[in-house]
Amino acid sequence: MTAEIDPALSPPRGLLVGGPTPVRPRPVVLTGRHVTLGPLEPEKDAADLYAATHGSEKERLFAYLFDGPYDSEAEMAEALRAAAASSDNATLAIRDATSARTLGRATFMRVEPAHRSVEVGSILFSPALARTAAATEAMYLMADHAFSLGFRRYEWKCDALNAPSRAAAERLGFRFEGVFRKHMIIKGRSRDTAWFAMTEDDWPSIKAGMEAWLDPENFDAAGRQKRRLQDLIGGG
Repeated sequence: MTAEIDPALSPPRGLLVGGPTPVRPRPVVLTGRHVTLGPLEPEKDAADLYAATHGSEKERLFAYLFDGPYDSEAEMAEALRAAAASSDNATLAIRDATSARTLGRATFMRVEPAHRSVEVGSILFSPALARTAAATEAMYLMADHAFSLGFRRYEWKCDALNAPSRAAAERLGFRFEGVFRKHMIIKGRSRDTAWFAMTEDDWPSIKAGMEAWLDPENFDAAGRQKRRLQDLIGGG
C-alpha cells in the first residue's frame, strides 16, 4: 500500500502530484570517471561492439535481449541507426572515458512523462564492461539523469529467468515488485517479466551509496572494492 495517502479524503486517495511534467530523455552526453555516455554513432559503435560481443559468448550475451545476435557488423550498424532515429526511446552508447572505445549500450524506454515514469533497458555490456566499476558508473549516470529530468519512478525489467539481471537490479538498489506471468513473447519464446523500480524517494540514499562506492578511496591498489555497494546503499 502506498504511504502517500491524502488524510483529508474518504475513501482513501493518493496525494496530489504537483510540479511540471518531465521532458522526454534525449541522447545526451553524461560524463563519469570511467565512462562517457552519449548519442549513438552507429558505424563506430557497431565496429567496436560487434567485435566485443560476437565471440564465443554471443548467445549468452543476447539470450534475453529483444535484438541480436547479429549476422554481421553491418546488420548491427543498421539496428543502431534505427535506434538512433527513434523518437520514443533514447539509446546511449557507453564508451571508455580514456580510449572512447564503445563498451556497451543502454536505453531510456517505456517513457511515460504524464506518469513521470521511465525504464532503463536493452542493456548490452561487452565482457570488458560487465561486472566493473565502469558498468556501475554507467547505471549511476543514467539514473541520476532520469531523476534530474523530473521522473519520479525509474524501472528495470527483465526476463524472470535472467538471474544475472535480477541480481544486478537488486545490487543497484532497485526493489523487486513482482512477476508478470506470460507477459511477452520474445524471439518466439514465452517470457515472464520480473519488475523492479526505484523512486524519487529512494534515489537520494541510493545516489549517496553509489557515489561512496565509486569513490577511488573505496578500491585498493589492485582495484578490489573495500565495501560492497549493497552495504553502502542499505538495500535502497
